[in-house]
Amino acid sequence: MAITASAKKAHRASLRKRVFNVRRKRVLATTTKEARKALTGESLAKAYQAIDKAAKRGVIKKNTAARKKSRLAKAHKATETKK
Repeated sequence: MAITASAKKAHRASLRKRVFNVRRKRVLATTTKEARKALTGESLAKAYQAIDKAAKRGVIKKNTAARKKSRLAKAHKATETKK
């Protein structure tokens, strides 16, 4: 448990930040899942936006974001060539 006042304050701040990070991660997961299911240009754009926002805020790393976007684009392209 935190002992000093600054440690207690830092703990409170981390709990507040956690709420936002969990929310961003949940949005990231749902939009990615929807984009993978639908594989339309609009859903792909929404997924890209969520991935970029999560990477910008530090929820996921930059390389992870690039990998996710690449895999989504690859899946989208594969479905377009089948049509």
